[in-house]
Amino acid sequence: MSQGPPQAGLIARFARHRVAPHLLMALMILAGAYSLRQVNTQFFPDFEPGRITVTVAWQGASAEDMEEAITQPLERELSNLEHLDSITSTSTQGTSRISMEFFQGTDMGEALEEAKSRVDQVRSLPEESEEPEVTRVTRFDPIAKVLVYASSGETAPEGLQGLRQLAQNMRDELLARGISKVDINGLPEQKIAIQVPPEHLRELGLSLPEISDRVAAANPELPAGEVGEAVAGRQLRSQTQHRRATAFEDVVVEGGPERGRIVLGDIADIERMDREDEVQLTFRTRPAVELDLQRSPAADTLTSARILNGWVADARSRLPAGIEIRTYDETWGLLQERIWLLAKNGLWGLVLVLATLFLFLRGRIAAWVALGIPVAFLAALALLYAFGGSINMISLFAFIMTLGIIVDDAIVVGEEAATRYQDGGEEAADAAVIAARRMWPPVLSSSLTTVSAFLPLMLVGGSIGKILFDIPFVVICVIGASLLEAFLVLPGHLAHALSGMPRNGVSGGFRERFDRGFHALREGPFRRLVGWAVGAPGTTLALGIAVLLATVGLLAGGRLPFSFFPAPEGNILHANAKFAASAPRAQMEEYLQHLRQALGDANEALPGEPVRLVVARPGTTSGEEQVGGEESGDQFGSVVVELVNPEQRQVAAGDVIDAWRQRLRRPPGLESLTLTARSGGPPGRDISIRFYGAGPERLKSAAQDLVDALEDYPGVSAVEDDMPFGREQVVYRVNAEGQSLGFSEEAVGNQLRAAYAGELTQIFTRGEDEIEVRTGLPEAVRNDPGSLAWVPIKAPGGEMVALESVADLSTRQGYEALRHAEARLA
Repeated sequence: MSQGPPQAGLIARFARHRVAPHLLMALMILAGAYSLRQVNTQFFPDFEPGRITVTVAWQGASAEDMEEAITQPLERELSNLEHLDSITSTSTQGTSRISMEFFQGTDMGEALEEAKSRVDQVRSLPEESEEPEVTRVTRFDPIAKVLVYASSGETAPEGLQGLRQLAQNMRDELLARGISKVDINGLPEQKIAIQVPPEHLRELGLSLPEISDRVAAANPELPAGEVGEAVAGRQLRSQTQHRRATAFEDVVVEGGPERGRIVLGDIADIERMDREDEVQLTFRTRPAVELDLQRSPAADTLTSARILNGWVADARSRLPAGIEIRTYDETWGLLQERIWLLAKNGLWGLVLVLATLFLFLRGRIAAWVALGIPVAFLAALALLYAFGGSINMISLFAFIMTLGIIVDDAIVVGEEAATRYQDGGEEAADAAVIAARRMWPPVLSSSLTTVSAFLPLMLVGGSIGKILFDIPFVVICVIGASLLEAFLVLPGHLAHALSGMPRNGVSGGFRERFDRGFHALREGPFRRLVGWAVGAPGTTLALGIAVLLATVGLLAGGRLPFSFFPAPEGNILHANAKFAASAPRAQMEEYLQHLRQALGDANEALPGEPVRLVVARPGTTSGEEQVGGEESGDQFGSVVVELVNPEQRQVAAGDVIDAWRQRLRRPPGLESLTLTARSGGPPGRDISIRFYGAGPERLKSAAQDLVDALEDYPGVSAVEDDMPFGREQVVYRVNAEGQSLGFSEEAVGNQLRAAYAGELTQIFTRGEDEIEVRTGLPEAVRNDPGSLAWVPIKAPGGEMVALESVADLSTRQGYEALRHAEARLA
């Protein structure tokens, strides 16, 4: 019989105390239960993207103009910012966007101020361009989308305007209830267009910029101070600013004695309309509006989902006649499903662990060992909450992964205590204390080894590293809680459990038969196998090397596929179509109707009809998988498809795409058509190849050759490049006659920009909408390429001349977008 343990020591004090182990266990359970109610629930771990964007708008400028005049000067100033990791940019028609990624740990407040200072130092930007917007990117996670549409008949009494006000009211209600962010898609920004025919410009001898200046001067809203005593004083202000299209008709354009009084309504058509290249949504061939609900890092996904569901139930009871709402793309539902899936799998794993424990350990010991699993998990959850963690897909995976790790600690302590009590003849309390003390070094060593294996994941950088950080973090919390439970709580419980057990075990029944059989297996075949392995070290080592080589061969030969971030089956499909840049929107809308019809035919042919909802988005592409991000314009269009949940449908998303693709036609003018399924993990395509070169022509040629080569490979689809051709460009150059009249390139460009892009007269807000007032040519003239030659241009001397008489015109192929990587065209 071994000597009893000394009475001193933390383990002995807890093991021999009648209250301490129970109290500690209760505290662990209560702390975990409280944390479970407080900890945030979300799809991915929180992390702040170290990204700053600079956006500059220049109405009417081509992608080449944006690149040369705005993007390049800003990149030269910003590319040497401190702690800058990478810089990329995209120059499109009328917009330049520069994105800067900073190293992890950078003070983003200081980086933002430094970026603003650098941008302010660039003084060569065009005067006509808008002020650069320098913003720090804030991450918001999607919750769901709400579709507002007309169920029958007209959309609303006021058409799309009725949906506009209704959607804005819905957004305000959701924000008031606690949703962090709500974006409205499908409501085009509007403008008041003052369209002056060319013949009226010739008659008046006025240019469009001059008319715009006169309208702006007659349409102010200016304060003029106060008059009177301070107590009874009155404020002076002008209130002639017009906010309705009809109000502009009375603006005086010419009031001299020669022509008399000429008002704007006499020479121009004035109407409120949508701005060009705006995105509109259709559902069941009718206009629709989409509310995109998102949560901030501080908000809880499932709490936001409960707010949404409560609002939907309330809103449906008070919708106007003929209007319906429908939720789709419910990301919160995916999170809830994954939580229940992991919880169910974890529960079955726990059942298997319990069954194994009761099979190999005595019942009372197995019960206390099994109780340590939820106790340790709850304590780990308390640690997770205390250090700012959250319940998400990654942390849940880590919890399930540690299920088999933490139970080992309690098993070795419990088995050692039982062996000492039954075979060693020690008292129950002594056996528990000695077992805990003896197992403390090896268990601690094993735990530290496990922690060391996971710690390198904390060193992974970038967005992936921030996501993977939760795995080692949870493992450390769980192992720490497991050690606390196994060496301070469990010995006290084992001392109580062992005192009620017979020293010679249980005779008869299943337990005796199982123990006898297991003993025979251990002392017979297993012992002989171990003896043979020890006696033939060369053979044993050779077998180990052979297994290692076979494993390496499976990986190197591709028989065991590798996936860094496996993507679960999704339920959102994206179809993105792109026509030639000169294609009208009507052609795109007609093709989107064909896409919907082909999808309907495929849905009827597939088992179970997997398609749940279809939304068409003329004027824009969609999906995070888009090369170069979303693009907008009349030549772009997309269809967003929501499928039935993967657990409830009979076909995979890839089968739906194949059936859909087989029923599609490719009309003339269609440059690309891609069908993709949303996948989990990092955004972007499976393979991305980047070219660097001297000029866009060589890059485009190389990219097209690569696209043609890749499309010949079986299994390769949705191949496209991110430098699409744009509209045909008409290049003007002032000729000798124009120079003799005093024209410059800038003077001609300003009048052409006013004619075709519209001269910005003013901007005002009406309700929640920001409305531009622009003066330009009528739409019919702007859409007629032949009218360009005889557009009236006012010379510095005052005479009106046709454009073709003062400028030479030529054409060339332009680009829709030009992208830079590390300040180089790519």
